[in-house]
Amino acid sequence: MGKSRFALAIMLVAILCVSVAAGRTTDDGDVSQSACASACCAQLESEQAACACCEACADDGAENAACADSDADDDGWITLFDGETLDGWKASERPENWTVEDGMIVGRGPRSHLFYTEREFTDVEFKAEVWLNKGGNSGMYFRTEFGPGWPKGYEAQVNNSGRDPVRTGSLYNMVKVLKQHVPDETWWTQHIICKGNHIVIKVNDEVVVDFVDEDNTYAKGLLALQQHDPGSEVHYRDLKARPLD
Repeated sequence: MGKSRFALAIMLVAILCVSVAAGRTTDDGDVSQSACASACCAQLESEQAACACCEACADDGAENAACADSDADDDGWITLFDGETLDGWKASERPENWTVEDGMIVGRGPRSHLFYTEREFTDVEFKAEVWLNKGGNSGMYFRTEFGPGWPKGYEAQVNNSGRDPVRTGSLYNMVKVLKQHVPDETWWTQHIICKGNHIVIKVNDEVVVDFVDEDNTYAKGLLALQQHDPGSEVHYRDLKARPLD
């Protein structure tokens, strides 16, 4: 199909989507977000058409996960870092502490947290390759809130030999891992799986935490990385997430 005919087809699908969604209202008479998403995206066969539809729905204030996830691979993983820029990421304080070097996100200096702000996650897998200097400290946050200071959310600890005895893979303030699983200044894979109130943390494919949070402390939020203190230097690469809801 020629480009002009394809573009016309997308426009027609978007118009159809909005027309269908317009007939589905909430009790207050507003078009519901779920109705808009289901009415349009269920009828589509291409990502281009899906985004055209989502943009049309966005005119009514709906936020659509279909467009946000359009960069996901065949297994549903979303690449969080392009290897060249911090696009999609925002520091809550001291942004100068975060740089991109040789395809890595590098943290140095006083406390700072770098948030992935493109979307929030509820049930999610969060995975990265990590390198940490000797005595350093960092963390991978999930279901967390953007803001200065120490984030409110779950934290998977990144700390192999620092003064804090709570080691890499711990679910901070909830489950302590006291064994050092990773030698200093070597790369490892940290993998978080959060489904409902069940949290699993893997270090190099070894399960080090398998925990059910009976209090359901955090239900939804952002992903984030931690730069803990001036003596720490942390490198992250191959950052990705996979929604599970």
